[in-house]
Amino acid sequence: MLARNWFGAIGAIFSLPSYLLYCSFPMSKKLRPRKSPKKKNSAARAPLVRVHSQCLTGDVLTSLRCDCRAQLELSLRKIGQAPSGVLLYLPQEGRGIGLMNKLRAYQLQDGGMDTVEANENLGFAADARDYGFSAQILKQLGAKKIRLLSNNPEKVRQLESAGIQVIERVPCQPRVSKTSHAYLRTKKSKMGHLLEGL
Repeated sequence: MLARNWFGAIGAIFSLPSYLLYCSFPMSKKLRPRKSPKKKNSAARAPLVRVHSQCLTGDVLTSLRCDCRAQLELSLRKIGQAPSGVLLYLPQEGRGIGLMNKLRAYQLQDGGMDTVEANENLGFAADARDYGFSAQILKQLGAKKIRLLSNNPEKVRQLESAGIQVIERVPCQPRVSKTSHAYLRTKKSKMGHLLEGL
């Protein structure tokens, strides 16, 4: 299905049971890095990729507890401006714990816990996401060398362990709101996310 996202970029959207894929045009040629003796241009030719975990509360209901919707909008804007790019939208709500457990974690956060403490109190890891499947999708697209929109070093590590070469990590840090400030400080201090100004 062809679609124009809300920033005006033309792309293709593919919906499968396990993920949603958005590719900005042109796809067939530019998603596959071409061989060139000029190494300095390799980063510019690689597709700009965002591997985004589903966040119903943020992406759809515009919750300000997190920065998920703001990251999604920023990613679509940057991908739309790049020569080529991919957005993988993965069903990993609540950093992999699911929607209902995420809402339970919200209740714990309302009681004073931070996002990591709440997940661990429910018996989950601070971040239970797995990016191995994302790597397989990227390989099927021929995108084995990518520029990754992410603040998460663990995402970079998992993708590279699965055979994807991240030749550049592109920061994905939208404006921080007063509501999400404490959440983002926790992600930086306890999960190692690379965030500036916090």
